[in-house]
Amino acid sequence: MKHYIGLANPMHAHFDAMAHHQAEHFAYSFEAGVATLTLNRPERKNPLTFDSYAELRDLFRTLNSATDVKAVVITGAGGNFCSGGDVHEIIGPLTKMSMPELLEFTRMTGDLIKAMRLCPQPIIAAIDGICAGAGAMMALAADMRLGTAQAKTAFLFTRVGLAGADMGACALLPRLIGQGRASELLFTGRAMNAQEGLQWGFFNALHEPQEVLAQAQKLARELAEGPTFAHGMTKTMLHQEWAMTLDQAIEAEAQAQAICMQTKDFTRAYEAFAAKQKPVFQGD
Repeated sequence: MKHYIGLANPMHAHFDAMAHHQAEHFAYSFEAGVATLTLNRPERKNPLTFDSYAELRDLFRTLNSATDVKAVVITGAGGNFCSGGDVHEIIGPLTKMSMPELLEFTRMTGDLIKAMRLCPQPIIAAIDGICAGAGAMMALAADMRLGTAQAKTAFLFTRVGLAGADMGACALLPRLIGQGRASELLFTGRAMNAQEGLQWGFFNALHEPQEVLAQAQKLARELAEGPTFAHGMTKTMLHQEWAMTLDQAIEAEAQAQAICMQTKDFTRAYEAFAAKQKPVFQGD
């Protein structure tokens, strides 16, 4: 992976404008605090390769210290989101690998999901057309999903003779749509249509194909203009509280909120309210 994130000061990382165009396996743009990643192999419905998995993982890891990136949108080019692991570039070679090599690969793909969940920025997936396999897992790892009526989401692992337990699917999917629905999709590998996805809570909303990316970017900009330190805390707590009892969660949130009350954004909000103005948050 090429280094396309400038770390002039490791305590205050920022994206180097010249470096934006060095992403090798997806298109990258950055505007008004919002980074947009576009999977762009449209002729193949944007499949992932060994290299693109790794580059995406590295990007999301680096976002931990990219202080000017406030929100992330991920989408696909050409009317599809992502068709998953490339059949010829990934699935074929996997059939010839040793167990240590296979485990290295499956851990690496799982690390992409971990990196998406652990970066502080909210991630919004804009999903049209095919959203399958590892692509469906990237959508699932986003914080919110906007879809289209044409969106077809499939956890295809069983179709290639594998378990539905892939990249955290058995943990993430039941929590989003329920155990029974998740079981159906993971056992059968069938596609969840857009209306099911909306009714089951997979999609936050559906939009026209020509509008879905713009709507995702609009939502991302609204989040980027909000109290972004506090947004990062919200994401952290949503992630960590899975493994807590209710008492632990309430105590953890008491501590988290006390930290947020120390931010300048909290003071700005109070002062703006007192002055009957809209607060201008700055993320500190």
